[in-house]
Amino acid sequence: MPEPARTLGNEDLIDRRVLVVDDDPTVSEVVAEYLRSAGFVVDRVSDGFAAIEAERAIAPDLIVLDRMLPGIDGIEACRRIRLVSATPIILLTALGSEEDRIRGLEAGADDYLTKPFSPRELVLRVQSILRRSLTDLAPESPLDRGPFHVDPAARVALLHGRLLNLTVREFDLLAFFVKHPRQAFSREELLSTVWGWTHGDLSTVTVHVRRLREKIEADPTRPTLLTTVWGIGYRIDIEETADELA
Repeated sequence: MPEPARTLGNEDLIDRRVLVVDDDPTVSEVVAEYLRSAGFVVDRVSDGFAAIEAERAIAPDLIVLDRMLPGIDGIEACRRIRLVSATPIILLTALGSEEDRIRGLEAGADDYLTKPFSPRELVLRVQSILRRSLTDLAPESPLDRGPFHVDPAARVALLHGRLLNLTVREFDLLAFFVKHPRQAFSREELLSTVWGWTHGDLSTVTVHVRRLREKIEADPTRPTLLTTVWGIGYRIDIEETADELA
């Protein structure tokens, strides 16, 4: 029998590489200092094109990406990075509207913070995402349920044997649903359980469900796997086999 999974602590994140992308040198330096104090290796660039090149060159474990950048903005940089990489991205935005936050999430950001923000809060968000994205020392066993194969240790998900290209949050969301087939969860429950947030913008869940549907549904506008339970939230409609129920 496999050992139960051990939750990664902050000590397991020491020397992980974070790329900070911000054209404001004061913000960039403050963020970098807080991250270095938490044990991260930090690289800094100041525009969208440099962010894309740095992601290819140094393969960071996570990117902190400002929304407003010279050259191409953070949303376009995020979109282009997502074409080739699932590196976790936290978007920093001075635009607090729900529409702007949704645009960032739809471009592929895993998380966002609205300026002005607490550097300590950013460090906590970085640590939370990296703990979820890194392989555990005593990982959970793979799951085979319905058409899905989900391996939390390898961070690999297959649908009908086809590899799914998922971001950190998309993988976490799918893995949670696959672990709890045919159970309906509210957006509040998903935000608390999958994101680990006690409060936050519920549109974060809505956008990630939409993005996940685009990757697992034959027709995302008429979902048959990840369905909406009106008045409650969402559930994944897959059957458990007799072996899985045993």
